[in-house]
Amino acid sequence: MKRIIVLLVVLAMGLSMQAQEMKVIKLNAPNKTKGEAVMKVFNQRQSVREYAAKELSQQDLSDLLWAANGVNRADGRRTAPSARNVQDVDIYVVMKEGAYLYDAKAHQLNPVAPGDHRAAIAASQDYVKTAPVCLVLVSDLSRMGNPQAEQTKLMAAVDVGIVCQNINIACAGLGLATVPRGIMNHAELAKALQLKDTQLLLMNNPVGYPK
Repeated sequence: MKRIIVLLVVLAMGLSMQAQEMKVIKLNAPNKTKGEAVMKVFNQRQSVREYAAKELSQQDLSDLLWAANGVNRADGRRTAPSARNVQDVDIYVVMKEGAYLYDAKAHQLNPVAPGDHRAAIAASQDYVKTAPVCLVLVSDLSRMGNPQAEQTKLMAAVDVGIVCQNINIACAGLGLATVPRGIMNHAELAKALQLKDTQLLLMNNPVGYPK
């Protein structure tokens, strides 16, 4: 029994050290003059399931996250509208080194969990694990009032769908490849991202450069 306790303590210390190694990633300022004309972007939008073996540049990641749900006005409002402006949608950024939460106000990535959790996002679709970045869209129902109400869940789905479309259109305009997905291992991913019961996993977008 004593040996088991010692092993558990060592494991916990190891996990703690891993978490401490993860640092806040301050993103570059988004380039708001970048991209194609809007009608051309709609013409180029497509779902892509193959990605080049190349990491996303920090500038491209910065521009994509700002376009997805960044702050675009001095009063803190976002590029994506939300029901009653409750801003219920959070973007988790999952990469091989760990998972981060996008902080739109500070325009930075805050550490959540070390390790590669892309397999939980992929579920049965292995191509997802080849994308250097996966954006996971979560709605915090507690920000909308009654988390159990059907109307709350409906509006959460609408808000997530808007952010997802922002991602798809931004990728088309920035020369990135993505596909919107609802498939994922919900239980495993919720545990990895340390989600609360009121946080609803709804969609994800693997993102990379075209192959």
